[in-house]
Amino acid sequence: MKVTADTESCVAAGMCAFTAPEVFDQSQEDGVVVVLSEQPPESQHAAVRRAVRACPAQVLSLTE
Repeated sequence: MKVTADTESCVAAGMCAFTAPEVFDQSQEDGVVVVLSEQPPESQHAAVRRAVRACPAQVLSLTE
């Protein structure tokens, strides 16, 4: 699995960081998504999928 984020379109809602904190964080400056692990371990895949579905701006994408 590979995770990418469109930081230009991020609305800084923080659902990704709340749902999968091992994979996502938010910038201290503006709250925009920061991908901590572009290729998260399998143990995080379910949380990443939930984070992608929870994103109100739909800026997260996965490649399986």
